[in-house]
Amino acid sequence: MRPLPTLLALTAAAAFGGFAAISLHENLNQPAQAAPAAIAAVPTAAALPTAVSGQPVPSLAPMLKTVMPAVVSVYTTQRVRIRNPFADDPFFRRLFPDIPQERINQSLGSGVIVDAAKGYVLTNHHVIEDADDVQVTLADGRTLKAEFLGSDADTDVALIRIPAENLTAIPLADSSLLDVGDFVVAIGNPFGLSQTVTSGIVSAVGRSGIRGLGLQNFIQTDASINPGNSGGALVNLQGQLVGINTASLNPRGSMAGNIGLGLAIPSNLARDVMRQLETNGEVIRGTLGLETQTVDARLAPGLKLDNPRGALVTRVYAGSGAAAAGVQTGDVIVAVNDQRINDAPSLHNFEGLQPVGSTLNLEISRDGKPLTLRARLNEQPRAVAGETLDPRLDGASFADLPESLRQSGLQGVLVKEVERGSRAAQNQLRTGDVVTAASSGDFTDLAGFRASFERKPAQLILRIRRGNAQGTLPMQ
Repeated sequence: MRPLPTLLALTAAAAFGGFAAISLHENLNQPAQAAPAAIAAVPTAAALPTAVSGQPVPSLAPMLKTVMPAVVSVYTTQRVRIRNPFADDPFFRRLFPDIPQERINQSLGSGVIVDAAKGYVLTNHHVIEDADDVQVTLADGRTLKAEFLGSDADTDVALIRIPAENLTAIPLADSSLLDVGDFVVAIGNPFGLSQTVTSGIVSAVGRSGIRGLGLQNFIQTDASINPGNSGGALVNLQGQLVGINTASLNPRGSMAGNIGLGLAIPSNLARDVMRQLETNGEVIRGTLGLETQTVDARLAPGLKLDNPRGALVTRVYAGSGAAAAGVQTGDVIVAVNDQRINDAPSLHNFEGLQPVGSTLNLEISRDGKPLTLRARLNEQPRAVAGETLDPRLDGASFADLPESLRQSGLQGVLVKEVERGSRAAQNQLRTGDVVTAASSGDFTDLAGFRASFERKPAQLILRIRRGNAQGTLPMQ
């Protein structure tokens, strides 16, 4: 909130400006008079006022001078192999010996220096995804090749390092203290216009439930965030980093520009992800070890709930943190760590944002009666070899779906890799396929997929989504 002197200064400035305009209008309608000699000595170009009624004119300029050197431009280059139909034709090869075999994709984003001594720069995963080369241009004009340290697609955070001295870093704030209505400033390179500043307020905190994005705990702001702003800084009026700009919501697409719905990753989440990327090069997540479904108006009466909300537990995996805590099938999780849980996706989203090994307080409704249990988040496997599940899947590995696909409503597992010539490859399974169902049993994620093979089916049939097409594959 602005201090009272600042508000008085703004009011005085507005009143003074109106008075000056009225006086000028009145003077223009008076007969011309000889100007006093003293007036003739006044310079024709006057400086902007620094104070009104004895109060300094409010300005963000002093704060921005300290933080803008920490915001950088991130340029990426990606080489993509292309299939040229004329490349193997001897006639065309003779006429055009330099037929291109690859396409160069270039993109522009922003980044924030968060550790000047180590040269650490935070940006978005989608800014540097699949890049073969990353260049960083500093505010002072220096351009440096960046080293990739790691990224996390689910939170859209990436960490790179630049070899440079005399860097300026932005201190990270505690984003949990951010409130709706706080003033914030977005700094970045929208549409390639470097070192651009926009201001606004925090419109919402803890924003989630947005289709097509990953794990979600966003800061929503009306400060303009346009293409090129991704990875840039969202700072408070003290010049502290409260968020990493990541996306704008626009029904006509991001290139249509800002409509006052911008999203930023909270600094606390970015800090936690950065620590894991610095240590492991990737983020290791935990799981409670259960499956849930959303409680709707049809299910609520049978569960003795007054309101149709919460995550209904439909399966508890043996040996999981939830099983050790005493969670049972039929329980309804209505809150975790005092945070309200409205549906199954919100529970999964909260679970994915917590560090491995942490203990969660689960507020449960069991037969209509409240119950609180403490469950530990155990590390979840990042991939499972197919041969450990069933010999017919030999040569394939499976992983959980990217959160962007889960948030779009898709359930199942991702075929992470298929070895050439393997049994899985001979059965026509391909890398990138999504297994949405199988004759082994019901599942919604990797843990459920593994559990479904406790009894191997006589005939194994997978339902596959490949791009926009769907079909079934019998595994021999």
